[in-house]
Amino acid sequence: MSGEKNLETLLKSMKPKHNLGEFVFCKIENLEQIKLSQIIMTFKEEEESITIITKKGVADQLNLDYSFVASWITLTVHSSLEAVGLTAAFSNALSENGISCNVVAAYYHDHIFVDKKDTDKAMEILNAFSK
Repeated sequence: MSGEKNLETLLKSMKPKHNLGEFVFCKIENLEQIKLSQIIMTFKEEEESITIITKKGVADQLNLDYSFVASWITLTVHSSLEAVGLTAAFSNALSENGISCNVVAAYYHDHIFVDKKDTDKAMEILNAFSK
């Protein structure tokens, strides 16, 4: 498994990057109505539906329902999927400041979705780990 596992190294070098745009979580029954290039992430729930993360504009064009408009923050450090404590550390710090976060762990990086109104504060909190 590649990627950094040491928590101290991960926290000091996570270098959060704010990806510009507005992103939403939607549910759809099948992927036929959407192009793969329009999707940030998909996850098939066991029984309910398929969850997608996409740009708000795409969801609006397709008349998809959503209730949460988010900013997307990528931790640019290459974290191992076996790393222990990274998600807990940053989610606790955000939580202590009243910021909800939805986390996606991809192969190379962790991605955090926070309420659009909390973007600046979340970036400040995440950047504080590298000081």
